[in-house]
Amino acid sequence: MNMRTASYWIKTLHLTAHPEGGFFRETYRADITLSREALPGRYGGKRTASTAIYFLLESDQVSVFHRIRSDELWHFYHGSPLDIHMIEKNGAYRTARLGPDHSKGERFQIVVNHGIWMAATVVADHSYTLTGCTVSPGFEFSDFELADREILASSFPEHAKIIRMLSHG
Repeated sequence: MNMRTASYWIKTLHLTAHPEGGFFRETYRADITLSREALPGRYGGKRTASTAIYFLLESDQVSVFHRIRSDELWHFYHGSPLDIHMIEKNGAYRTARLGPDHSKGERFQIVVNHGIWMAATVVADHSYTLTGCTVSPGFEFSDFELADREILASSFPEHAKIIRMLSHG
């Protein structure tokens, strides 16, 4: 088996630090633009139809709670499985495991619907996960919101422990 390191992928794929944690690079931005009138009201203007990124998270990092206005389709590529932590709009907490072993409940693809608070952690110690994320309508940083730890914890006190572990102060 080919033993690639996180550093190898960061260098080879030209990844840079992401504000939520980990490393990323946009790999695709559709040349189709959706008008503001064609989109739900949660968008402040026109959007690209779709975007895609590489995303790498190391086991000593977390992708902190954040949400976006678009649906996200996560894809597993390499490394350890990744736990995606989600707080649904109704307050329900759940995790989904992105990874290569379907018999263990892992999935090659996981959808995170728009407006859901999500965070991610690498399952194995001393490892990393290389994933991809496709967003539609396309990702814009103006649609991205990092959680405020105290506000999110007070909104969902039943999940305060995991929120404090997976958010900035």
